[in-house]
Amino acid sequence: MKKEFNVIANLVEKNAKVLDVGCGDGELMKYINENITNDIRGLEILKSNVQKCIEKGLTVIEGDAEKDLKQFPKSSFDYVILSQTLQAFLDPENVINELLRVGKKAIVTIPNFGYWKVRLHLLFRGTMPITKDLPNEWYNTPNLHMCTIKDFVNYCNKKNIKINSSNLNYKNLFSQLGIFVIER
Repeated sequence: MKKEFNVIANLVEKNAKVLDVGCGDGELMKYINENITNDIRGLEILKSNVQKCIEKGLTVIEGDAEKDLKQFPKSSFDYVILSQTLQAFLDPENVINELLRVGKKAIVTIPNFGYWKVRLHLLFRGTMPITKDLPNEWYNTPNLHMCTIKDFVNYCNKKNIKINSSNLNYKNLFSQLGIFVIER
């Protein structure tokens, strides 16, 4: 299991009601289901990943978060998880608003485009870097909105979104990934 998933799972309270948005193949959901709460479901856009989740015995809905989060009632989950997907949405602000409407708290992770290796790569090579968390070339990346940890914190402050926990102790420069628990 990814190190990121361990951090996320540790942020979820026992027996909480959880929605994993963009749940992929269900790896995180399965871990949370087996170790923290069995009241978890997923929302996933790719049919192949939905099938993998179903094969693992997980509850998942096929859908697009930008359109289909609207189907869930307000505060219907204790936690809504969005792992390394925010930067790929056409309208990330709408998705954040929907996460915070549907969940009492949201756990959001983002690849940090301010990470020092990314900065150095751009400075010395002049090309978009490829890293473990940013594995695609510029022309085939799903990332539409480049965001740093500092950008996300500034956004939350501007929109009066409370950040309960994050990996800010590593600062914008030294973390490849930003992990945040946010709420209104």
